[in-house]
Amino acid sequence: MQFSHTQNLLEYIVIGSGPAGLQMGYYLEQQKRSYLILEANEKPSSFFQSFPRHRKLISINKVYTGYTNPEVNLRWDWNSLLSHNQDLLMKNYSERYFPSADDLVKYLADFATSFKLKIKYGAKVTKVSKKDSIFQVVDSEGNVYICRYLIIATGLFKPYTPPIPGIENAENYVDVSIHPEDFKNQQVLILGKGNSAFETADNLVETAAKIHVASPNPLKMAWQTHYVGNLRAVNNNILDTYHLKSQNAILDATILDIKRQNDKFIVTVKYSHACNEVEQLTYDRVIVCTGFKFDVSIFDETCQPKLAINEKFPQQTSEWESSNVKDMYFIGTLMQMRDYKKHMSGFIHGFRYNIHALSKILAHKYYQEKLPYQEIDISPEKITDSIIQRINISSALWQQPGFLCDAIALNKNGQSARYYQDLPVNYVQEKMMDSADEYLLITLEYGAEKAVDPFNIERIARTDRERAELSKFLHPIIRHYSNSQLLQEHHIIEDLVGEWLEEEHILPLLQFCKQQLNSFNPQLV
Repeated sequence: MQFSHTQNLLEYIVIGSGPAGLQMGYYLEQQKRSYLILEANEKPSSFFQSFPRHRKLISINKVYTGYTNPEVNLRWDWNSLLSHNQDLLMKNYSERYFPSADDLVKYLADFATSFKLKIKYGAKVTKVSKKDSIFQVVDSEGNVYICRYLIIATGLFKPYTPPIPGIENAENYVDVSIHPEDFKNQQVLILGKGNSAFETADNLVETAAKIHVASPNPLKMAWQTHYVGNLRAVNNNILDTYHLKSQNAILDATILDIKRQNDKFIVTVKYSHACNEVEQLTYDRVIVCTGFKFDVSIFDETCQPKLAINEKFPQQTSEWESSNVKDMYFIGTLMQMRDYKKHMSGFIHGFRYNIHALSKILAHKYYQEKLPYQEIDISPEKITDSIIQRINISSALWQQPGFLCDAIALNKNGQSARYYQDLPVNYVQEKMMDSADEYLLITLEYGAEKAVDPFNIERIARTDRERAELSKFLHPIIRHYSNSQLLQEHHIIEDLVGEWLEEEHILPLLQFCKQQLNSFNPQLV
């Protein structure tokens, strides 16, 4: 949809029409807000038009799950946006477990069109300023847009370059050749140990003479950490070639400098192990795959957001609002500042739920709309039934374990409880605890203690419900709070397929609810 130049005051401007901008646009459209999404390119999702470079996504697309409930199926659909239209799902664009990025681009374009989202294409933002509580946004054509609330959905697109002397001579992931034949019989150093580094390395295994992948810190596997941004199995083929002595290597080392000498690179490395030994290694190519960072160049001094985490991300509150610029919010992969390398906010299957939560928070904050909730009877049986139902179908709690929660608000003078769904734990703790006498918070979480070998774990037996808190796999946790004080905590024992429907799951929870309600108000039990 095209828009002419306008100076009308909008409620919202969203900068960027990637998956996050589209997801927020969907909710703003549903809420009938006045908004405009500004997109620099001529179609949405410009990042995925170029990345990942080798075009295979690492977000899964499990078409056949054995379930018919669309909410449950979103647990294994990591690419679809949330909407009321069940035709607009990634499985209708690809049946590949790891789809092509090209399929995602087409899907996102259809999403924007189907919901008639208000997007102005070809509007590259060059300056953002703020005066008298109003944001002014200027694009490269000189068009000016003004709004009360600004939402940044630009993602991380500026390459992060470590401060290594001589690194300017190296190539970068964003534009290095992706044709393996260009690396025949060459010795290649790849800087970084994320998925972009190993995606690049895997592409060169058949043609490069030697591949070294290096960073100061040891490699982290996603199946060890439960963080999908760590190295995924789909990109880890090169690990076999290292451990089976096939010329490639994974180095824990700090790069001290990179020098160009004729047609070679002389790289000085300081090993993290081996007593900090320093050595010079020779390569034909050096490729920088050290990720991306937030670009602050469009913001002037009136609304320059503070940065965090090595200045890669804008600093944010529990509402994803800038910590120093009022009414400026960050969505999409920028949201991961709040749970960096712990949960899934850096990925579609995590931030789609964050954005849904934010849309509810904004409606409450600016339009005095109540946060959505369901009224339930304050009885141990009804609360137990409600919790069991939610933990067995919720995709948000499943995808954002320990970060998003359901909350049950208990008031002593009330006949019913308020059951809220899919809110950030920190938001509930910081903003909601004083609005009820007590709360129950429900999350799905992994065990606190990490296993040394995640493929060799002693599981807690189903009959051993007394030791449920020792469960290492994903399982429900119910915490009872009075204001911000934790009173009691209950773990539901882990289940192989993530279904908590048996007596060993339900009866201990019912007993817990009876005990907590008895301490809250004995007349309820």
